[in-house]
Amino acid sequence: MLRVVNRVLIGLAGLVLVLLGGAVLAAGLRLPVPSWWPWPGADAVLLSDGRRQRWEDQGWWWPVAIAVLVVVVLLALWWLLAQFRRSRLTEVLVDSGDGEGALLRGRAMEAVLAREAEDLDGVARTQVVLHGRRTAPAARVRLLLEPFASPGETLHRLSAEALTHARDSAGLASLPAEVRLRAQKHRAKRVT
Repeated sequence: MLRVVNRVLIGLAGLVLVLLGGAVLAAGLRLPVPSWWPWPGADAVLLSDGRRQRWEDQGWWWPVAIAVLVVVVLLALWWLLAQFRRSRLTEVLVDSGDGEGALLRGRAMEAVLAREAEDLDGVARTQVVLHGRRTAPAARVRLLLEPFASPGETLHRLSAEALTHARDSAGLASLPAEVRLRAQKHRAKRVT
């Protein structure tokens, strides 16, 4: 999804910049331009005094102008911060033995790893996210443990069983994992 948003935004920004640059270049080179052209000549200004002062007397003008600018700045900041966020790995390159390899969907591998981790004794819920390169993926695993679960034993079994099965089935040399454990709250019954 982020790739699509990036491509659309970059495409629109590029189109706007090319159109504005072409308009300024045409006016600066004193090329014949149509009557609706925003800059009729090299000495023309972007906004005339009349256009700039047209809405200043209206009570709604400044709040709307500031709100629009704030929204534009917030969207630009969101987009910029989204560029630095690590995204989920979409596919993993699996060694198929023929020298070419095959692609395994990252979400499929996450789902299988999560299902196998949830089957471990004492695990209430699991969340798995693959990141890294498709030839060298890494896993972020979050486990919600039941109150009776042993964290050390659960971590050992996750590493020895679920992560090892995922690594071996994908033909990977290694599958490093960052595992975060959280205990489920236990509500004890009051005995009277």
